[in-house]
Amino acid sequence: MKVTQIPFKNTGFFSKTMLDYLEQKETIKPFYNNFPDITGFHNQIEEKQKSYRLQSRLTLVNALENQYKFLDSALNDNAVSEKTKENIALLKQQNTFTITTGHQLNLFTGPLYFLYKIISAINLAEELSEKFTDKNFVPIYWMATEDHDFDEINYFNFEGKKVLWNRKDGGAVGRFSTEGLETVFEVFSNQLGNSKNAEQLKALFKKGYLEHNNLADATRFIANELFKEYGLVIIDGDDTTLKELFIPFVKDELEHETSFNEVSKTITKLEKEYKIQVNPREINLFYLSESSRERIVFEDGIYKVNNTEITFSKDEILKEVAKNPLAFSPNVIMRPLYQEVILPNLCYIGGGGEMAYWFELKNYFKKVTIPFPILLLRNSVQVISTKQQKKLNNLNISHEELFLNQHKLLSKKVVENSDIKISFNDKINYLEEQFAELKQVAEKTDVSFIGAVKAQEVKQIKGLQNLEKRLLKAEKRRQNDLVKRITALQNQILPNQSLEERQRNFSEYYLEYGEDFIDALKKSLKPLKLEFTILEI
Repeated sequence: MKVTQIPFKNTGFFSKTMLDYLEQKETIKPFYNNFPDITGFHNQIEEKQKSYRLQSRLTLVNALENQYKFLDSALNDNAVSEKTKENIALLKQQNTFTITTGHQLNLFTGPLYFLYKIISAINLAEELSEKFTDKNFVPIYWMATEDHDFDEINYFNFEGKKVLWNRKDGGAVGRFSTEGLETVFEVFSNQLGNSKNAEQLKALFKKGYLEHNNLADATRFIANELFKEYGLVIIDGDDTTLKELFIPFVKDELEHETSFNEVSKTITKLEKEYKIQVNPREINLFYLSESSRERIVFEDGIYKVNNTEITFSKDEILKEVAKNPLAFSPNVIMRPLYQEVILPNLCYIGGGGEMAYWFELKNYFKKVTIPFPILLLRNSVQVISTKQQKKLNNLNISHEELFLNQHKLLSKKVVENSDIKISFNDKINYLEEQFAELKQVAEKTDVSFIGAVKAQEVKQIKGLQNLEKRLLKAEKRRQNDLVKRITALQNQILPNQSLEERQRNFSEYYLEYGEDFIDALKKSLKPLKLEFTILEI
């Protein structure tokens, strides 16, 4: 195993927002609190310790113990590791803090970065434990059980093919029955073969989805099986006792539309430099029932649940919040606040898209007096086999070059490999110098001559550029074997010209390497290094 790190910006796959954040540019500083370094964590600990109450800790631990009960059933004997049990118990202590990542309930974990998020949280918790020896740090995976975007989670890719779960959509995905996944299991099993690692994958899928009644329980089982030895704690926010802690913020939202007002102000400033990820609604809450999750809207003095006949007066909806807090589900704007209210959390680890919407929330957190967490861009990984690395070496392609647009990569390598050494840039620069002299002469005559000189300059430069393209095209034909080898290798490493972590499922690597794959990731990922990881295995 060999690990190499390169700057995120050298991959070309990360936004200006993320790159400016990693470089701590002045333009983005107003939109985050503490930066993810040791000084930042020291400050964050002090902030959170002052605000997070002991009663919240006890409520959290009680909820987690109840959520984990099913893993101790006869069906899943000894499924909860001692390390996870210890971490849950540690949350009662006021010197214990969490490092959190979250993810949708994608079928069989979805894209590879599901693993990278969780391992980032685990490794950061361990690193902070070494730096702050009088504190405890617990890695948390927040299951997005209340999401309702089923089309985003009902499949995963395996060896270039989509493994799809077809079922009727509706309501919070965590409550979905696992009925119908027998067919998916059969299709997936037939693709795996019969190796030892294949049998382990089959067992994980079967026990997760065919022996649990809903998607939340199934996802908890699978994530627990993969990461329990590292003490990962998995939380489901779709919980009455946890929602009770959030009641004051739900009432505030309904009465004052606080998130809309504060986030809108932030967006006005943020959009001057950066792309806006999400826009707030006047009320950023859903009303949740067994079969639906619909927006709450306020019209003509009445609170209405969209696409239903359900309505409330102001008094009625505030009473409903107190009586039935589980029915009030935060959307993407309020979910981060819910997380920070119920957890003694220091840091949220997410991808670029997630981080972008967190940057909209700092002033909202300040308004409701909840500490804004440290934001950390999750580890990103490109796995390269030893065989692939050998091919890269033979083709003289560096790790940075691997991420170039394919046309640029091919052009660069064809030119490097060509016997014809001619620089069209030099020729164009020479032309520009000649026309600069002509323009000086033209300025001493009339306007029409200046226009003729400029037009001729454009024509001549365009002619050279066309010649360059034709020469490159001819060279690509002559070096057809090289072009094919580079194209095939890059397509293999970067499926669909995208980062593989957004395309592939962990099962492809697990099938080949088994548990060693997760061990390799665990040893390789350094969350606070803030660099892109190349893992050669």
